[in-house]
Amino acid sequence: MDASFDSLPFRPADILLPQGCDYDKWSVVACDQYTSQPEYWQRVEERVGRAPSALRLILPESSLDGPQVEMDIMDINATMARYVREGRFKTLPGAMIYVERTLDNGRVRRGLVGMADLKEYDYEPGSDALIRATEGVVMSRIPPRVAVRKNAPIELPHAMLLTDDPVGTVIEPLAAQTDAMELLYDFDLMERGGHIKGWLLGETQLAQVAGALSALAEPAAFNAKYGAQGKPVMLFAVGDGNHSLATAKECYERQKRLMPPEKWDALPARFALCELVNLHDGSLEFEPIHRVVFHTDPDALLDALVRAFPGARRGAEAEGDGLPLRYVCAGGEGVITLPKTAAQLPVGALQNFLDGYLMEHRGRVDYIHGEDVAREFAARPGDVAFLLPPMEKQSLFPSVIHDGALPRKTFSMGEAHDKRFYLEARKIR
Repeated sequence: MDASFDSLPFRPADILLPQGCDYDKWSVVACDQYTSQPEYWQRVEERVGRAPSALRLILPESSLDGPQVEMDIMDINATMARYVREGRFKTLPGAMIYVERTLDNGRVRRGLVGMADLKEYDYEPGSDALIRATEGVVMSRIPPRVAVRKNAPIELPHAMLLTDDPVGTVIEPLAAQTDAMELLYDFDLMERGGHIKGWLLGETQLAQVAGALSALAEPAAFNAKYGAQGKPVMLFAVGDGNHSLATAKECYERQKRLMPPEKWDALPARFALCELVNLHDGSLEFEPIHRVVFHTDPDALLDALVRAFPGARRGAEAEGDGLPLRYVCAGGEGVITLPKTAAQLPVGALQNFLDGYLMEHRGRVDYIHGEDVAREFAARPGDVAFLLPPMEKQSLFPSVIHDGALPRKTFSMGEAHDKRFYLEARKIR
């Protein structure tokens, strides 16, 4: 491994790429998407058929509560082992991959695939780690994910790290150097996923990336940039996959408990493969993640929401001050305006309310990408959708640095079909 990365929390990895298969059937979207749309995963199943595919190596979150989940996990781990044994992967030692993803809307998102050092990552509130979570991690969501990962021989990443690089010093220079790099893949992704290309970085590009990241991690520059005198440097924020990285961290901590301390640093589980993206990438838009409550009494829920916050008002005339929450249900749509003292962001107040309300009343909440999909659900009797406003992406790093992690599911980087597709892999055992 290039020694220039030794002090950095993101570095080259021994990356596995599938070989001898159709990439357009191999590559499928992140497992935490389309959780309330089983028809999506059914279409993917039909398209893949019996072909080798990352679909056989992941467990869609819509199946986490299924009756055969333990058997599904065993099948996934067995398939991973079989793919490795059959030579399904080729190894790119000490590699980073420059990625250009042309999204469904035509914009190009540029990224860099490498591995994050979990020693430098912490999801706890108030963390001062180099890599920090952007949203609160729900601990009850970790055990089922650990069950999938703990015995897995390989990992396939959908986590995306963000770097706040407004000048474009880390990733953007690689776009002009693709002629000097080896093209690894170039194909269309299924289900409106767009098109993806990937190039293997050479020694020149690796040194260039290491130098640029080291400059961003320099404490004096960090303090001046964020007005954060004396605060520890935050180099990366987790853009997508907060719970996936938290799961990887937990699996690393479990392996450490079985090993003497002198072997901890050499554990493959110390690292997690992910993609690094510049927060200022022109294609990167922060989309709101809407809430839909299923199988409830919408009127009773809305009345309880108003009562929960003294000074809250219901009705379209309430827009313009406070924290407005738009809602849609079969009975119509409107706005509930909460007092500004309820929370920093409307999503924070709403999430806290729903967490408490659904412990005592029937219903379940899901997190939906796309207003059209949320409205479609809300048109059914017994369901209600809360349509949330987008967050300004420039406020992400300052908010996390000064105030800590945001409420969970505050924002999404693009629509569901723009999420990272599984492609690369890495051995973790």
